[in-house]
Parts: sequence; structure tokens; C-alpha cells
Amino acid sequence: MRNPSLPLKIALVFSLSVAVSSSSSSSHFFFSRPSFSLKSSSSSAAKSTAADLLSVLGSREQAASINRKRADDLRSCLRFLVPFCPNNISIRRRVVIAGEEDGRRRWSEREENEMVWWPPEPVLELARLALDSAGDPDAIYRALDPTVIPVPDVDGYRKDKCELTRTPYGRHFINQELNSYLAFLFEMIVARGPSAGLNVSLSRYDLFHGHLFLATDSGRLGILFHAKEYPAYEKEVFPYNMGYCQRGSNVIYDDEMNLRNILWLAPLPCNVTKAWVAPGVLVILDANPEGVIYKELVPEYVDLVRTIYEEDFGEVAVDVNYLNVRNAASEDKIFIT
Repeated sequence: MRNPSLPLKIALVFSLSVAVSSSSSSSHFFFSRPSFSLKSSSSSAAKSTAADLLSVLGSREQAASINRKRADDLRSCLRFLVPFCPNNISIRRRVVIAGEEDGRRRWSEREENEMVWWPPEPVLELARLALDSAGDPDAIYRALDPTVIPVPDVDGYRKDKCELTRTPYGRHFINQELNSYLAFLFEMIVARGPSAGLNVSLSRYDLFHGHLFLATDSGRLGILFHAKEYPAYEKEVFPYNMGYCQRGSNVIYDDEMNLRNILWLAPLPCNVTKAWVAPGVLVILDANPEGVIYKELVPEYVDLVRTIYEEDFGEVAVDVNYLNVRNAASEDKIFIT
């Protein structure tokens, strides 16, 4: 912990969370940035660090703009789920996402890597729209099907009075391949996570959502995923009540909490020509207490759960939810709220 009084701050946040949960059936308060600040200038400092991180993961020119020592400090906190290939700026033919065989996608490791480096055309088009709109979330909203879909009751969250998503209704993208690609990203995190020390499941307590943003300055499209969302109450290890959504959790609080923030970045378009200047990225942001990510991106009032906030990366457009509906195709498990 960063100072002796921090447990009191954590207790305060959790107490407020429980109070909110009792009245609104939601524990999202705990994971939302409060209006008060427990650390002076934390937001501006975090935004600066997030911008540096995006540069390191960006074009060669962006990466070169960061001091070498600073870049090395940031890279030391990155655990790539797909090899980082900043010089791979030639689009190759990609596998089209078109359903599943025997309930599982069947691609080689190389094909999966290519899907992250150079996603299908609809994803590239959305990334280009994000840039051309100067980071305006309306570019994302216009790609959504106006049809609203009730959010399904998965893992019995309704009987627990849990409000799992921001709204009780969700939407899909008009282009079904976008929904399929988002499902692919969730499934990739689960499949590749163990190789980086992260073991997660697609459940209401663990990995079920990410926050889609348009990066400040560059307009780059990205998603910050949060795994291990509701650790189980455990008297000795995690004695904190997080409200209704925590009930029944089997997520163990341990050192893997350091790895709960996963960042996806779409390929970065050139803002002058139709070229692309950086491939896609899928990486775990390691928030171990010795690293710069923890020290500069994790606010003090939530450092126990290592939460990094999507607002520090840019303008947040929507939440992307993967709700593990039984017997549904992967793309039908995606709900945009």
C-alpha cells in the first residue's frame, strides 16, 4: 500500500458502494471514478501516462517521441497476448469471421495473431471512421443497429438484484462481423491469458465487459477490458462487500489482480493518406506495485483492485459486454450498452 491511511480510504469507498447497492441494486459505483480526488492531479497525470503508453504502442514516429528510459519503463509492464510487431504495417489477407464449427473457432495461432494485427475490413473501417471523426463517439453510435435488445439474465444475476450492465437494454453493431470480432477478442483473452499468467473465465464475476474509447489526440480506436470484476468476499484475503453483483462469486483475490486490465488497440490509420501506420495490439497492462503502470495509472482509492480507468485513454463511446448466454453463437453474446 502507498500510505498507512489507505485502508481507511478503501473502506470508505466500499462503504459507499454498499450504500449505493442497497438503494439502486448496483455496485458499479465502486468501479466508477468518484467525483472527489484522493490524489492531487491524479487525472491529468494518468492521462499523460496513458498518452505515453499509446505512443509506445503506436507508429514508429509516435514511439520515437517518447524518452527511451520512459519507454522502457512502460514496456516493462506490458504482457503481450499477441506478439507486438510495430513494423508490420502491410495488411495481409485475413480470415473472415463466419460462425463456428462444433461450437469452437478453429484457427492457427498465426491466423489468430493476424486477426489482431490486421482485423477484418469492417473493423478497419470503424478504426478509420474513429480517426476521420476526430475522436467523436458519434462515429461509433452511427454503426449501431437502432434495435434495442433486453440484456439477458446470465448466471442468475437478476435474482441477486445485480445490475450487471449500465442499461437493461443493449444493441448490436449493424455489421455482424463487428460483433463476431468483439466476441473473438474476449475469447482470445481467455485462451491466451494463461501464457501471460492470467487465468480468467467469461462470467459475470470475471471477464464480461470492456470500454470502447477513441484515443485523445490520435483518435485511435481501443477497448480497455476489465477482468476479475467481482472478487469473492473472503474474510482473511478480501474482506470487502462489493454489493449484490458480488454474491456467489468464485473469483479468487490474488496476485493475478495485477493483470486485470487488458488493452486492445485497432490498427492506426494515417491521418494524411489511406495508409496504416501501426498494426493492432492486444496486451495485458501489468499493474504490479513496482511498475510505472501501477504508480501512475491506478488511482490510490482503487489500488487494491488495480483498476485502470478508460477515461484516461480518451473519449469513451460505449461499453462492450460479453454475456455468456447458453447455446448462443458467440456474436449473439455481445451487447453494446
